[in-house]
Amino acid sequence: MVKITAAEVNNLRKTTGAGMMDCKNALVEAEGDFEKAIEILRKKGQKVAAKRADRDSSEGAAIAQVNSDKTKGVIISLNCETDFVAKNDSFVALANELAQLALDFDSKDEFLNANYNGISVQEKLTEQTGVIGEKIEIGGFRKLNAPFVGSYIHAGNKIATLIGLSGAVEGAAAAAKDVAMQAAAMNPVALDESAVDQSVIDKEIEIAKDQLRQEGKPEAMLDNIAKGKLKRFFKDNTLVNQDFIKDNKQSVSQYIKSVNPDLEITGFERVALG
Repeated sequence: MVKITAAEVNNLRKTTGAGMMDCKNALVEAEGDFEKAIEILRKKGQKVAAKRADRDSSEGAAIAQVNSDKTKGVIISLNCETDFVAKNDSFVALANELAQLALDFDSKDEFLNANYNGISVQEKLTEQTGVIGEKIEIGGFRKLNAPFVGSYIHAGNKIATLIGLSGAVEGAAAAAKDVAMQAAAMNPVALDESAVDQSVIDKEIEIAKDQLRQEGKPEAMLDNIAKGKLKRFFKDNTLVNQDFIKDNKQSVSQYIKSVNPDLEITGFERVALG
């Protein structure tokens, strides 16, 4: 039997993130061949991934990253099965590394096929499934481009948001963070009225009419009253029209105008776990 040193085991552990005994056993099976041992660990990950493919992976870490020019942002969620794993420092560190890499890709598929230290991102996820023993996958993937992009990650990495602004004016960073916090807390359905899907509008009108009928309102009055309720829906559920959480005497749009009269919110993205 080939003698396996502690240094070799430690090196394999640093490379793969696998446990000490898993690394030792892989090196023994590979008769000391480092690359073969890595392959053995990856195959173990594939087996674990296959067994856990139907498991729920609603826990994890939602991470937002913005490029150095503040013109491009990404949110990914690295999903797992348990909150215990989601809070692990090495898991969160991996999520941040992957989010930084994701900045360079426009789609989830491109990102999963991207190179991560000599293997694809998908292969890394499969490897980590074997290391951790839980289903590990990329859940959310959102990109945002704008003249200025800001981000916010809610405590515990459960919600991450991106905000796009029309210019990198003085105060843009603080304003973007404030609005990103707003989007995290209030979960708007769209940026403004024009961005609300027609199916959502139709559903809200029908709900309003049903409520009015139950209240005994005449059928001839339903359309006008429902339109009023729809305006309230837009105010409560579109980002620019919501009351600003730091000062509910003004809307989010009014807050942005107070920073700079020419400043506008151009878009937002939000990813939440659970």
